[in-house]
Amino acid sequence: MSDIKEITRALLEFRDERDWAQFHNPKDLALALNIEAGELLEAFLWKPSEQADIDKVKEELADVFAFAFLLAEKYDFNIKHIVLEKIEKNAQKYPVAKSKGIAKKYTDL
Repeated sequence: MSDIKEITRALLEFRDERDWAQFHNPKDLALALNIEAGELLEAFLWKPSEQADIDKVKEELADVFAFAFLLAEKYDFNIKHIVLEKIEKNAQKYPVAKSKGIAKKYTDL
């Protein structure tokens, strides 16, 4: 079993033991994902990134991953496939020759 499948299975088991599937529609999972991403940002607020509480970063990042995996499961997405597909799309938009060492949007390259 892949790591992603193992994590997703554990998340579903945790959810189902608590009868929370009823709350895990795509909209609410996307909202929860965004909220957790905001909480991740809080770890960095008003300080240099080196001063962020690493335990808080790990905890909030785990929440972000959890809701992302649950949302992917809801749509039966293959996480590996969609991430690799997105990398390929980005490689087309950001060719190395034009984008290396440059932090501009592809439309400004």
